[in-house]
Amino acid sequence: MKPAQPSLWTTLFDAAASSQGLRERVCAALRQAMRSGTLAAGQRLPASRVLAQDLGVSRVTVEAAYAQLEAEGYVMRHTGRGSFVAELQAMPQTRATGRVPSTPAKPATPLALSRRGQMLVNTGGCMEPLQLQAFAAGSPDLRAFDHALWRQLSARLLRTQPQDLMRYGDPQGRQDLRQALTQYLTQSRAVACTAEQVLVLTSSQQALQLLATALLDPGQRVWVEDPGYRGARTAFEAAGATVVPMPVDAQGLVPDFTLEPPRLIYLTPSHQYPTGATLSLERRMALVDYAHQHGCWIVEDDYDSEFLYDARATPSLQGLDGGQRVIYVGTFSKTLFPSLRLAYAVLPPELVIPLVTARSVMDGHSAQWPQAVTAQFMEQGYFAAHLRHMRRLYRSRRDLLLQALAQHCPWAQPLPCNGGLQMVVLLPHGTEQKLTLTAAALGVATPRLGPLYAKPNAVDGWLLGFAALEPAEIERAAALLGKLRP
Repeated sequence: MKPAQPSLWTTLFDAAASSQGLRERVCAALRQAMRSGTLAAGQRLPASRVLAQDLGVSRVTVEAAYAQLEAEGYVMRHTGRGSFVAELQAMPQTRATGRVPSTPAKPATPLALSRRGQMLVNTGGCMEPLQLQAFAAGSPDLRAFDHALWRQLSARLLRTQPQDLMRYGDPQGRQDLRQALTQYLTQSRAVACTAEQVLVLTSSQQALQLLATALLDPGQRVWVEDPGYRGARTAFEAAGATVVPMPVDAQGLVPDFTLEPPRLIYLTPSHQYPTGATLSLERRMALVDYAHQHGCWIVEDDYDSEFLYDARATPSLQGLDGGQRVIYVGTFSKTLFPSLRLAYAVLPPELVIPLVTARSVMDGHSAQWPQAVTAQFMEQGYFAAHLRHMRRLYRSRRDLLLQALAQHCPWAQPLPCNGGLQMVVLLPHGTEQKLTLTAAALGVATPRLGPLYAKPNAVDGWLLGFAALEPAEIERAAALLGKLRP
């Protein structure tokens, strides 16, 4: 039986998620062909050399994909004869056509999720890019991180405290890390706190989920920025809250105090996500006064204020409030690396015991070893030095991206970008979806701005990440975008 035509593989390979590695993209293309019935049971696959040439990948990549599919039961390989589509028992084929039925069989019993479970599913989830790609947003540069120093600190701790690091940990977090965080936050962000108010978590998303679960009842109102961070909206919607979008201008969130008071207000005041606006002092004071007057909580998500390039970060909103109604949330995912899985919340004193108890129910505690290494990294001054280095590096890459866009993409309009790991770029009206799909076909990720608004497609634009990219990668990706025609 003849192999399928090479053009089929090119189409399916290009359609596979560009955030995946090459091997997984080849696997995804082949799985799709088998599941759709384009490849029938028993059909011979192309030789690895032929498929590699057609897709523009190495033969080793195709061989690895075939081996993976063989392990999964999709492929049978015979020495000297080639690779063939296996009989897929889970996807019955008709004898007449050899194609998989287009409608999947219904489960014997309907899926019965709880109302909370269904609300979680309805949010669509929060997925981050798994692979480095221009211009995927929000990732720090992991190649510039001092891996040797991190290994040295880790090895030393494992030599000196092996048993302690293997035990269960405090649900609130290690004392040494909470103390290091307190010193850093009070000095650099004017946060008013003691180590007893710090709760160490695995991510800022977990912090938002914990706060939503502990502080919100279904139907209670939450003010969020519009546009704003979808992960926050997801956490509040999953808790059954009524999310009320508040517009954002050059001075940050524009509050409407004539509305029914919310239970909670979510803000990114130092560097608004995604526009980069800074919440004005007048609005900060008004919101703090309002929260005290009406008994609402304010969640201050300070996700990347460490990386401001043209001015110093404004002091925290939490410090202005004195830590009474403002809950301060931060993360190491942007300052160190995402897989560290460490974040933190600075809690008002009355919330410490309830939220530490609630956290112990959710997942017990964060891993001891990463906490201990991070504490040492901060205590010995490496964290401050790392931030200084990365600020200089990221600023140079921001400048380079601005130059490259001006040269290659005059139709794209960058908004002022005074910090952060990504840049908002406005596009001609009505072009966002078409340009995004075309860029993806060229291998360039261009995260869409539209989904960050409460009203879909309110603005056409991209959120282009630059921090993790080396200069040549920025230039190359911008030149590819320059081939697009709005």
